[in-house]
Amino acid sequence: MTDWSLRLARVEDAESYSRVEDDAAQLLANEPSLAGTPIPPSRSADDYRTMIRQRHCLTAISAGQVVGFAAARRIGREVHLHELSVATAFQRQRIGATLLGALKIDCRNAGIRAITLHTYRDIAWNAPFYERQGFVIVDDLAAYPRLAAGQKEAVEFGLPADRRCAMICFLD
Repeated sequence: MTDWSLRLARVEDAESYSRVEDDAAQLLANEPSLAGTPIPPSRSADDYRTMIRQRHCLTAISAGQVVGFAAARRIGREVHLHELSVATAFQRQRIGATLLGALKIDCRNAGIRAITLHTYRDIAWNAPFYERQGFVIVDDLAAYPRLAAGQKEAVEFGLPADRRCAMICFLD
């Protein structure tokens, strides 16, 4: 097991976020059931800097290097988790679960009522992982127009509608 720690994200982490996201995305690129499905591009460092400035992003560090992160943006009394990524060399060490647990604590302390996200419903390290962390699939997207819009964007990009879902974890 490699030594690692978590901290609140710093603006200078943004460049590393794209690198870690690209590395972690190889899992999706190599997932046989997604053959021919486009992989969304990583967010830019500028996008990540904007999120980091909102102070709901967390960084996992090992030997002074960013090895994982949770990038989230506050929207009213909710936080939307845009990306949770861990570099492939550091996966299976509970870094992702620890990042998510720390994000939940941070959000509760900030008065956030829920964390939302979009993901694949049938890939083990997607919806099943988040369900183990207290998230539930949003069945009625009409009740969550923001999440419905995100689902629509993903489908327009080329992601399979029947395999995508929105999830929420209530913190109250």
